[in-house]
Amino acid sequence: MTRIYGKIANCANDETSIFRKFLILFIIGFFIIFVGIIILMVAAVLSGDSVNFGALIWIIPFFPIVVGAGPEASWMVLFAIILGVLGIIMFLILRREMKKANV
Repeated sequence: MTRIYGKIANCANDETSIFRKFLILFIIGFFIIFVGIIILMVAAVLSGDSVNFGALIWIIPFFPIVVGAGPEASWMVLFAIILGVLGIIMFLILRREMKKANV
């Protein structure tokens, strides 16, 4: 009996370990992307040429925040919105596939 409980405990520890590894990789990836965006924005501003910038900030339960700067900002904002919508569609498709796989 104790062997069975030991195996169950090991499985629970493995799942926790996998979740922690995933969470650490997610946070590292988020910060790398954030730092890259900051570097690109600073480089664009310091270059002195005309700068085009568009961004979509969307925290899922709230409304999206769309910003843009430069002469072609409307196109950049439109591109950001399209990418945001595609991201939501991909999220919903992957979520549905995950539910199918777990059933």
